[in-house]
This record gives sequence, C-alpha cells and structure tokens, in this order.
Amino acid sequence: MGLKRVLMATAVSAQALLGAAHAQENEGLKRLETIVITTAPGPERSSDELVGNATALGRDDIVEQLAATLGDTLSGEPGITSTFFGQGAGRPVLRGLGAERVQILTNGIGVIDVSAASPDHQAAADGIDADKIEILRGPAALAYGGQAIGGVVNVIDALIGEKLPEKAASGELFSAYNSVNEGTELAGRGLLAQGPFVLALSASQRDFGDYDVPGFVESSRLRALEASEGGAPEDEASGQVENSFLETQSLAAGLSWVGDKGFAGIAIRNQKAAYGLPGGHEHEGVPGAEEELAFIDLEQTRYDFRAGLDLDGVILNRISGSLAVADYKHMEFEGPGVPGTRFETSGYEARGELDHTLAGFEGALGVQVFDKELLAEGDEAFITPTDTQSAAVFLYEAKEWESGFGVEGGVRAERLTHDNLVAGEAGFDLFSASAGVHQHLKNGVFMGAQLSLTERAPNEIELFAFGPHLATRQFEVGDAALDKERGLNLEGTLRWRNDWLSLGANLFTTQFSDFIFLTPGTIEDGGVLVDEADDLPVFAFAQDDATFTGGELYGEAMLGKALLGAEWQLKAGLDYVNAELDSGSDVPFIPPLRLTGEANASWTYFEAGAGFEWAGDQDNVGAGQLPTDGYTTLNLRAAVNLSEFGYGARGAQLFVEVRNATDEEVRVATSVLKDLISSPGRNIRTGLRITF
Repeated sequence: MGLKRVLMATAVSAQALLGAAHAQENEGLKRLETIVITTAPGPERSSDELVGNATALGRDDIVEQLAATLGDTLSGEPGITSTFFGQGAGRPVLRGLGAERVQILTNGIGVIDVSAASPDHQAAADGIDADKIEILRGPAALAYGGQAIGGVVNVIDALIGEKLPEKAASGELFSAYNSVNEGTELAGRGLLAQGPFVLALSASQRDFGDYDVPGFVESSRLRALEASEGGAPEDEASGQVENSFLETQSLAAGLSWVGDKGFAGIAIRNQKAAYGLPGGHEHEGVPGAEEELAFIDLEQTRYDFRAGLDLDGVILNRISGSLAVADYKHMEFEGPGVPGTRFETSGYEARGELDHTLAGFEGALGVQVFDKELLAEGDEAFITPTDTQSAAVFLYEAKEWESGFGVEGGVRAERLTHDNLVAGEAGFDLFSASAGVHQHLKNGVFMGAQLSLTERAPNEIELFAFGPHLATRQFEVGDAALDKERGLNLEGTLRWRNDWLSLGANLFTTQFSDFIFLTPGTIEDGGVLVDEADDLPVFAFAQDDATFTGGELYGEAMLGKALLGAEWQLKAGLDYVNAELDSGSDVPFIPPLRLTGEANASWTYFEAGAGFEWAGDQDNVGAGQLPTDGYTTLNLRAAVNLSEFGYGARGAQLFVEVRNATDEEVRVATSVLKDLISSPGRNIRTGLRITF
C-alpha cells in the first residue's frame, strides 16, 4: 500500500500543477533545455536522439546533488543507484550492474585506479570540481570496451578547453557545511583566456567527521540473527558510525590552445584522500591495531593530453585523440601508524577517433589502447601482481532520413591480456556489436529499439584473487579458468516531448552467458574441502547464465507561473530491475523498485524545492545475504539568488538543504555493509556559491 499512496499523491500533485500551467499563456512557460551528449561515439547528439537512456548533469545540478562520493552524487537519477562503504567509497550502479561492468571515465578516458577491485576502494573521479557528468545506461561497450557492459559515467572537468570562453576571466567559489558529520566542503575553479590560450585551475577539499545515524548502527535483521545464534549482538553502537570519516584534497591545472579549426591541451591533476573503513574490520594479532580504526590513505597523479582538428572534408570531418597517464597508490592502515596492505597501479590509456560522412552516414572510426600494472603487497594482498593490456578498434555509423526514420550500429574488436606473476597469462578475444532503429514523429514522439551483443573479459580479481579480504569479510578465491562474459541486450524506448513537458520510458532485457559472480564456496586445506579460511567464509568467483530485466519511466515539466506566483519544475522517475541466475537463485546486491520525485519553485530572488525517494523492500537476495528493508526519504531545499542582488554571475546562491529530513534509517541493498552500517541520517547542509 505504501507505493500506491506515493503514486496517488504524486499523480494528484502533478495534475494540480499541470492544470495551473495550462491556464497560463504559452509565452509564460519556461522551456526545457536540450541536453547534448558527447560521451556516445560519433558526432555530438542530444539525448533525445539516442535510443538508450542518456542524461547529463550540468554544474548547477552537480552542486545541488553533491555528496561524499560519485555514486552518492548520482544516486537518485532514474536507473542509477550506488554502492556504499561509508562516506569514503561509493561507485555508481546502473540497472543493477556496477564495479567491473560500469566504466567510470574522466574526460572520456578511464580513471586508472583500483575502485573496481573492491567496494571499499574509492573511485578516482569526483563531482566536486566537475563541469558536467554524462551517463549512458545500458551497454556502451562499443566505444569503451567490456567494462562498459552496464553503462558509462563520464566526469568532465573542462581542464582542457575545446572552445574559447565567452569571458577573459571567469570562475566559481563554493563552500558548504554539513551537520550530519560536522563536515566542510570547499572548491574553487577559474578560467583565464589570453588570445588563443586558455588556463584552467581548480582546487577542492573535504573534511567530514564520523556521521550520525538514527537508531542502531547494525540492522535489526542482523541483530536478530546474532541473538538467534546464542549471543548478544556484536555491535550495540547507535547514533553514530565510528571510523566513517573522510578527507579529500585535489589540485588541478590545464593549459589549452584553441584555434579556428582545432585545439590542443594538457592537464595535470593530483588528488588525495583518507577515509575510515567502518563496519568493524577485525585485525587479530596486529600490534597497535584496533577493530574500529582501519582506514585508507590514497593518492593519484594523472596527466591528460587531448587534441582535435576539424577537417571539414567531404568525407573526413574531424580527428581527435586523448591520452591519460596515471600513477595511483593507496595504503590500507590497520590502525594509526600501522601500515597493512598497499595497492599500486600505474598505466596509460589512449583513444583516437576519426569522424566521417559517407553515403549519408555519419560515424566514427576509433582505436583504443590500454596498459595497467596492478601491485598489492601485505597481509591482505588477495591478488598477486598483474599486468593488463588491451588494444581495440571500433566503427560506428548512423543515418537519419527526412521522414525521421533512422538507423545506427557498429562493431568493436578487442584483444585483452592479463599477465599474472604467479598464474601466467590469460588472453581474451572480445567482440561487440549493436544495431538500432528509431522514428521521429511530427507530434513529438520518438520511438526506437536497439539490439547489442557485448563481451567482457574477467578482471584480475575474478581470475587471480586468493586471500582474506577483510573489507567484505570474505576469503576471496578467483578462478583462472573463467571464460569471457557475454551479454545480449534488447532495449526499447518511447519518448514524447514538447517545449515544456518531456515523458519517457526505456525497457530492457539482457541475457548473460557465463555471468561472473561471487558466491559461497570451498577451498582445499590439507586434502579436505573447507568453507572457511583465516576465520573468514570462503567466497569463490563462479559463472552461470543470468537474465536482467527492467526499465525506467521518467518525466520532467517546466511550468509557467502557477501556484504562489512561482515558475515550477517537476521531475519524477520510476526504475526497476530483476536479476536471476539460471540456477534459480538471485543475483546479489540488486537495487529494489524505486520511485523518485521532486518539485522546485523559482521566483526572481528565491528558490525552494522538495524531493522524495521511495525504495521498496529487497527480498530477492543472493546466497548468504539478508533481505533489505525499504525506506522513504524527504529532501528540502531553499536558496537566495545572489546574482539578482548584484552579487556574482548567474548561479551565485546562498542555500540551505535538509537531506533525509525525517531522519529515516536507510540501508542500501547494493552495499556489502548494508547490515553493518546505515546511511547518514538527517543532514542540514548550508552553503555559498559565488560565480563571476
């Protein structure tokens, strides 16, 4: 009945506001903006021209939704949730797929870190100083490889300019305070243009303390289970999650040359972070170590080079190339001054694309090369040194006729090799292909369908892991004999749009062959099979066929002056995914049915808004997992538009937000710690943003 009430309330509110909007003159309507997507292969296109569900967050949206991690910032968008390992680590989950199946990019190139290796590893990409974040749901592996079998998240920082800015000097200063963790956020960005040269600078810092939660830290289900097994719950803590602090710093600079027909630039970014690993890591026998004090200290330095040239030929239109070189390292400390396991990765990734027009088709021919070395040392080094190399070529083509009918498709071939110090070499030949059709109708309707085949090679952890992984409280065992994973995806879309209203639906089904997952297993110890090692349960990587089915419904309305004399913006989304293995069991850590909605009102000098997120119970869980209770959260926001008072440019605001206003207990079904810790409780966030 909870979902029914939410749906009814949403429908009534929407009907009232829509009715008010229809009473206004068309000239009073606030127009919807067209969103240009650059992450998709080929020429730039708007999201309305793509069969898949693609969205983008601009700088204003990023600042408003900004959270401790990239995953938390994006969670709440239709079809997007996040893993959760406290405030320090959270990767986006797209349509139930995450980690090694969602490619996180920075300016179109992979992040080159170890965030896909474990849920307690932070992604080397953040929104605090991003200019734009683009999200492609569903297979985007045609352009980015098998790690994009679930989708792509591209964080664009604008350090390398491709166009001259409108002003010779511009910038932004941002600061915020969070009550839930007594935490501060600071960020600054600036652009300076002199002739054809553009200098971009950015810096940011976070300092979050341990965060507050309503009630007990452990879930009621886990506490009941511990009690049923003959003892008191292991953790009686309440009110605050110990060892959940987060500190981040970043410095970046970019220099570009921008000409009439091209650009070239270089950028450097250094980012550091230190964050606690909550959930009670147990480090028996380590001098000076305490159960609650394990934390990670990381640093990455990354160099980016990017250039493009407009060819303006009859066939050849544009050539562009990108190169990223990065060194990443982090130390997992067992306690203050007690180093434990060290992870290091260094490598490069390069991409080149040639945009062309041939026989009415617009497309891109591209190449991609990648080389990364992974090293882990220490008592919890559950993976031996591995060097990963890949080389790929892809072709994408699209054409649309005057009737509005269009076709698109492409192919990608890749050779990927893992060279492990102990197990030797494992090589994979990978192939991806997609084909789609769409039809634009004069009444604003867009409908389309796309079929894609994607192959993904198992990553280093899935192949070669063997050892204790205390972050997940598992003894992880890889399998060097794993085959490549293959996904056959069918997606359909139906959208309708006019100047002020947009409605859409995407439905998909993906049939996986040899889907790789982690499940309870055994290892041999003294000639005997055991299901526990180093006082941890054994979990082994296995393969089975699987089926993912789901979709997203979404809508947005920009209304003229209606209630209270304000201009209103309404947004809503409903997403669902079901994932089952052919063996009959459920794929673990799948998000539940979820409904989101928000209403924002704007006057000349002020803005106000409210939003909610309703998540259902997740009872379809994998082996060894407990069900997860649903929740409903309420967020409130108010802001003063300082630019209207003569302070700063557009976007300058003084704001106050109340996140999780009802102090709801929130446990994320996609988190390995969902029963050990809950998400932050009520947070009053105040901030100032100055633009110039």
